[in-house]
Amino acid sequence: MNFKEYQEAAMSTRLPTADINYAVLNLAGEAGEVASKFAKAIRDSKVVDRNEVAKELGDCVWCITLAAIELGFTLEQVAEMNIKKLADRNARSVLAGSGDNR
Repeated sequence: MNFKEYQEAAMSTRLPTADINYAVLNLAGEAGEVASKFAKAIRDSKVVDRNEVAKELGDCVWCITLAAIELGFTLEQVAEMNIKKLADRNARSVLAGSGDNR
C-alpha cells in the first residue's frame, strides 16, 4: 500500500466532525498510548508487545493523515518534505541538536 492508497482508505473512516483540532488533539492522545505501552512494560517488568504498539502507531498515522489533509497537504507531500528537511540537516551535519530550524 502506498501513501495515496492509505490516505484514501483511512479517510473513508473519517467522521464528519473530525477536523484539524480533532486530528492534533487525538494525535497527542494516541502518541500517549504508544508511550503508555512502554511504561506499563517497564512497570510490569515485561517486554513491550510489539503488535500492540504497532496498532497504536497506526492510529497515529491516521491522525497525521487527517492533519495533513486539513492543512492542505497529502500524506505523500508531508513525507517528502520531511525527507528533504532531514537530507538538508544531514548534509549540514546538524541531525543532532535542538531547534526546528537548525
